[in-house]
Amino acid sequence: MTTRDEIIGTARRWIGTPYVHQASLIHVGCDCLGLVRGVWRETIGEEPEAAPPYTSDWRETPGFETLLDAAHRHFAPLDVADFRAGDVVAFRFRDHLPAKHLGIATSPTHMVHAHSGACVAEIPIGAHWRKRIAGAFAFPGVAD
Repeated sequence: MTTRDEIIGTARRWIGTPYVHQASLIHVGCDCLGLVRGVWRETIGEEPEAAPPYTSDWRETPGFETLLDAAHRHFAPLDVADFRAGDVVAFRFRDHLPAKHLGIATSPTHMVHAHSGACVAEIPIGAHWRKRIAGAFAFPGVAD
């Protein structure tokens, strides 16, 4: 059984991986979804479904929550106020747009994430991020 500490340690090993849209290879390249996919493969096992093609911008059609729908299929949904270290947190950058960003919490106040123009990094989940949380999810079968 996978533990939260294993998820956190795995996510932190991805720090420094360059941002590459739709990629998911540690030290080679990943985006935010690729980071979560890579951590899943290393800690849980085979990915449950292939990621569909997706755009790198935030201008997708409102009303479709492709990322959140997939998270609900494969992770255990949490109350957004209750996420813990080792959980996945989803964000939306505008109230009327779909969630398009993910991070892996390393504590209630920090996360590892990938974003365009930078390498994977561990950052604070400050007010900027907190007001954009669209969902929180636990990896399946994770022990404390």
